[in-house]
Amino acid sequence: MIALLIGAGVALLVALIGTPLFIRFLVAKSYGQFIRDDGPTSHHTKRGTPTMGGTVVVAAVLISYFVTHLIMWMMNPDSAGPSASGLLLLFLMVGMGFVGFLDDFIKISNKRSLGLNARAKLILQAAVGIIFAVLVLQFPNEDGLRPASTQISLVRDIPWLDLAFGGTVAGAILFVLWSNLIITAATNGVNLTDGLDGLAAGASIMVFGAYTIMGIWQNNQACGSPREAGSGCYQVRDPMDLALLAAILSAALVGFLWWNTSPAKIFMGDTGSLAIGGAVAAFAILSRTELLLAFIGGLFVLITLSVIIQVGFFKLSGGKRVFKMAPLQHHFELKGWAEVTVVVRFWILAGLFVAAGLGIFYAEWVVLL
Repeated sequence: MIALLIGAGVALLVALIGTPLFIRFLVAKSYGQFIRDDGPTSHHTKRGTPTMGGTVVVAAVLISYFVTHLIMWMMNPDSAGPSASGLLLLFLMVGMGFVGFLDDFIKISNKRSLGLNARAKLILQAAVGIIFAVLVLQFPNEDGLRPASTQISLVRDIPWLDLAFGGTVAGAILFVLWSNLIITAATNGVNLTDGLDGLAAGASIMVFGAYTIMGIWQNNQACGSPREAGSGCYQVRDPMDLALLAAILSAALVGFLWWNTSPAKIFMGDTGSLAIGGAVAAFAILSRTELLLAFIGGLFVLITLSVIIQVGFFKLSGGKRVFKMAPLQHHFELKGWAEVTVVVRFWILAGLFVAAGLGIFYAEWVVLL
C-alpha cells in the first residue's frame, strides 16, 4: 500500500507540473489541434488548442513506476522490483501511445485534421498488439503462473473456454486474435470517447480506479496467500504491481484533467487516447477479467456502439441516421446540451458502469466463498 501512495503521489505531481510546461512548449512551436469541418460547429473555437497531452500522461506513468520501485528497493533491498506483468502493460501502453504520437505529429506538422492513413495505423497497432499477445504467454514465475493464459476470463479464467483446445500452436494463434480484438476495442473505444474536454480522462480515472481496487483484492485473495478465504482465490501473476500501475494511471490522469477540463488548455490527442486504451486492454488481459471489461468500460462500449449503429443504419437505409451525430456525445451536443453537461452526465454513466463491474467482481467471489 505504501508503494501505491508513493506511485500515485509522484504521478500526480509530474502530471500537474509537467502539463503546463508541455503546453508552453507546444504553444511556442505552434503545435495546435486542427478541428474537422464536419464536427459540431461549437468546436471550431478549439482550433489551435495544444494537443498530444497524452505524452505527459505516459511520461508521468513511466517516471512514477520506476521511481516507486527504486524507492521501495532503497527501503527494502529484498523488494520484488518491476514485474513481468507491469513491464508488459507499459509496453502495450507506450507502443499504442507511440502510434498515436505519430498520428498527432503528422496532423500538426501538415496542419490538417487527418494523420496516419488507416492502413498504416492498423498495421502499427496490430504489430504492437501481436508482440504483446505473444509475450504475455511467456515468463512463468516460481509457481508457473504466466502474465496471461489462453483461457477466456470473466472475473477469473473460465476453464471450459480455453482457446488452446485445438493444441498449443492453434491456441496461441487464437489467443493472439482474441487479445488483439480486446486491444482494438479498447483503443477505439477510448479514442471515440475523447471528443469533449475532460470526458475520456475523467471516465478513464474511474476505470483505472476499479482496476486498483481489483488488483489489491486479487493480491489479498491470491491462491496460497495466508489471507485467502474459501475457494474463491485468484491466479493472477502480479496483482499488486498491476494495482500500482492502475493507481499511477488514475493519479496521472487526475493531474492531466486539471488542465484538460473545460475549457481545455490541452487535448490528450491520439497519443493519450491510444495509450490509455492500450493500458485498459492490458489490465483486462493481465488481471484475467477480459469479459468484465464490457461492464467496467461500459461508457466506451456505449459510445463505440453508437458509431457502429450510426454507420450501419446509414448504409442500410440509404442515408438515414439514428443519431444527429456520432459518437453519442456529439448527438447530445446537437440536441442543445452544454458541453460540460454532457461530460458530467457521461461521467455519471461511466461511474455507474464501473460500479456494476465491481459489483459483479465482488459478487462472484462471495458466491464462491
